[in-house]
Amino acid sequence: MAPAADSTTHSTPAETGGKSSGTGKNADTSQAGYAAETVTGRGPHTQRRGIWRVVRTSTFRLVAIYLLVFAVSVAAVLAYTWWQAQRLLQAQIEQTIAADVRGIAEQYAINGPGGVVAVLRRRTQQGVPGGLYLLSGPDGKVLAGNLPQLPEELQKRERSGWVDFTISVITPSGPRERHVRAYYIHLAEGLHIVIGRDIEHLFQFRRVIRNVLLWTLGLTTLLGIGGGLLLSRNFLRRIDGITASVRAIRAGRLARRVPVEGSGDELDRLAEALNDMLDQIERLMQGMREVSSNIAHDLKTPLTRLKAQTENALRAGGEEQRREALASTIAQADELLRTFNSLLLIARAEAGQARAGFSEVDVAEVAREVAELYEPIVEDMGGEFALHAPRRALVLGDRQLIAQALVNLLENAMKYGVPKEGALRLSVEVRTGREHVDIIVSDNGPGIPEEMREKVKERFVRLDKARSAPGSGLGLSLVASIARLHDGELRLEDNAPGLRAVLRLPVRRDAGKAGQSKGDRGGGIDTSGEARA
Repeated sequence: MAPAADSTTHSTPAETGGKSSGTGKNADTSQAGYAAETVTGRGPHTQRRGIWRVVRTSTFRLVAIYLLVFAVSVAAVLAYTWWQAQRLLQAQIEQTIAADVRGIAEQYAINGPGGVVAVLRRRTQQGVPGGLYLLSGPDGKVLAGNLPQLPEELQKRERSGWVDFTISVITPSGPRERHVRAYYIHLAEGLHIVIGRDIEHLFQFRRVIRNVLLWTLGLTTLLGIGGGLLLSRNFLRRIDGITASVRAIRAGRLARRVPVEGSGDELDRLAEALNDMLDQIERLMQGMREVSSNIAHDLKTPLTRLKAQTENALRAGGEEQRREALASTIAQADELLRTFNSLLLIARAEAGQARAGFSEVDVAEVAREVAELYEPIVEDMGGEFALHAPRRALVLGDRQLIAQALVNLLENAMKYGVPKEGALRLSVEVRTGREHVDIIVSDNGPGIPEEMREKVKERFVRLDKARSAPGSGLGLSLVASIARLHDGELRLEDNAPGLRAVLRLPVRRDAGKAGQSKGDRGGGIDTSGEARA
């Protein structure tokens, strides 16, 4: 009888059509099972493909190369050990045989064949370990010795010399072949003398070395392949994690980060570098979204006002009204241009384009030049201005951008740092350290709440919700971008009362000692310009 599986497997089209509902359900089930198997990766083809991916990794290739080098090295060491040991043992055996040959030759010279027979019988009776002796006549008859007969290899040999042959030995497990190294002597009388040693232990040693080599190579290969697969699987798992994160980020999930295992190896260092890059990209993308939103919000009102003033100028009947409308329009356009210029400066700083033009900058000199410009303005406002700066404070950077950052900090203090009661007290201090230079701008105004000090560094962020004071909310954002461009930072602190803005820049290493020495010769701090009021 045919198996039942055959009747269910090989069905005709008619049978299939007659069972359309049932087979359709079964087909759906089988397809679902196949899909599940494909998705879960448990199919044989998927498993083979996964193993092949592991084998193709660079880690597995390195392990395979190291394994090959190790195996060749072990084989070379064992082969050299066997060769040297065999040479030594064989040399010792040949020296022993040569000594016997000399002794027998002396007896033959003195006593003739009878002396040789006496010596061989005595050696045989003494039972020399491994010693094999034979004296046979011209007819092959054994005259003395412990060999049963003259080996076939020597029966027709007429020249004396070293020979190798095998003999059969009866053991409890049956007859066994043993190897012999001997010296053959053919005498003029037709006598045959064989003096040799059993060298089966040399062949046993060879077999031991061969087995050790094979087992060593086998275990090394097995452990090497297993270790290579394990290491490659771990390596591939981490690479797959990085790949999955990159694909998720490319799909739009910018908050995704590359996993870091904390081992501190090269993959962790790569993951940390990628995460730093992704943080920067996310920050730039967030900034772009905020810029787009804030530009639409903050520039719509000035543009609307500009359009309205232009229309009023067109409808105005008098020349004076038109002149005032045009002057106001120009002022509004200048404000818009300043906003766009600030955005361009921020973009230039965050893109790092200015790093190519970095040079030695004396921050103290920049502070003195900017203070000289703003001191009269603060005095006209009825305030006090003070400058504290050393003779030199060298950093590596862009002089124009550093000056722009200081100007922005001063203008921010002059706009929002005026106290409700009393006069404005504004100070600029340049403080040098071993690792950095601080540019500190302090005022005695209302300050910034602690929870808002990081927020105000973003674009178009203003604490003045009513937008009553002029400005675009880009001043501190530009300063923060310039600080990041110079590998520095902008910190906003409480001045009790007022705000204390600290722009920290790294010191130029090769110029620090020169600046310090000149400052020491000049007396340290420039007290002549310490306070300007």
